[in-house]
Amino acid sequence: MNNTVINIENLKCHGCAATIKKGILKFDNVHNVEVNVPDSTVSISFDGSDDDIRKFKTKLSGLGYPESGNNNIVSTAKSYVSCAIGRMN
Repeated sequence: MNNTVINIENLKCHGCAATIKKGILKFDNVHNVEVNVPDSTVSISFDGSDDDIRKFKTKLSGLGYPESGNNNIVSTAKSYVSCAIGRMN
């Protein structure tokens, strides 16, 4: 099993964390996802390779939580929508 920690942008609350967990757990090879809101990190335990890490980063970016240093206004807007959805679920 592999582990990776990804530093992300736009992480505001536990609603965001819920959306992130749900999105990353959709990958069949993911065993566990931990979101640390104060540190803005996502820890993922998975079976796979570096290609999978790129897929996780792409998914996170699509949800509005890009890897640190890759933020833009579109990602910020997406993160507010994802946050709201996470709070409703």
